[in-house]
Amino acid sequence: MSKPYIIVLGNEKGGTGKSTVSMHVIVSLLRMGFKVGSIDVDARQGTLTRYTENRRTTSDKMDKPLPLSEHIPLLPSQNVNRDEAVKEDQQNLNDAIQKLSAHHFVLIDTPGSDTPLSRAAHARADTLITPVNDSFIDLDMLVRLKSDTLDILRPSTYSEMVWEQKKRRAIQDKGSIEWIVIRNRLSSLNARNKSQMEEVIQALSKRIGFRYIPGFGERVIFRELFLSGLTVLDMEDCKMPLSLSHVSAKQELRNLIQLIELPNVERLAA
Repeated sequence: MSKPYIIVLGNEKGGTGKSTVSMHVIVSLLRMGFKVGSIDVDARQGTLTRYTENRRTTSDKMDKPLPLSEHIPLLPSQNVNRDEAVKEDQQNLNDAIQKLSAHHFVLIDTPGSDTPLSRAAHARADTLITPVNDSFIDLDMLVRLKSDTLDILRPSTYSEMVWEQKKRRAIQDKGSIEWIVIRNRLSSLNARNKSQMEEVIQALSKRIGFRYIPGFGERVIFRELFLSGLTVLDMEDCKMPLSLSHVSAKQELRNLIQLIELPNVERLAA
């Protein structure tokens, strides 16, 4: 690649699993042999940064080190002049991406809020991944629905922001952003809510232009691994016992990586 392929994890709602998905995508790419950089533009909360620090601490204790991304946390500008702050945020992000220019992929994790730094990151995406929990509360960030019929009324605030950044990207370098929405914390039960979510999100994907793929099921393992900085791909190296749930989680991750369809990845993920 002549320049890094940029993956952005974005959603203006917190608690959707952005950082968990981020780390699992990062480690998947690292284990395929790619050089990966990561940027946390949500450094004030810093979940991905702490995940990365936890991983480095665990790796330092191992005979065979874990694969690690080159990580950069970014805090928003503190300039009281808004226009100047926006320029500083843009420059700091450009500098971080330039520092990681020798990598195949750069993954950027964004905050669960609308900030100038987050908007700048969205505009740099080659692939934008938006995780949503399998609930109508999370779906409300993408679309306004009619309560009695679940008919789509209009795109919501986050969808409008993404479209603004798509236009901005096209103007800047004639580039395009592929937008992928993934449903996380999927229940194994075929509940009515799950079926309704499926129908609405499929209709919405055609209406506002994203590609929908399933993400991770509701598994405790994804939360437990954070403190050690591990992913389901690291458990065998760490000699951790694998349950049937862990094996299923690994398969979900393989499926996710294949369905995202990143460049040069399909042949390695198969």
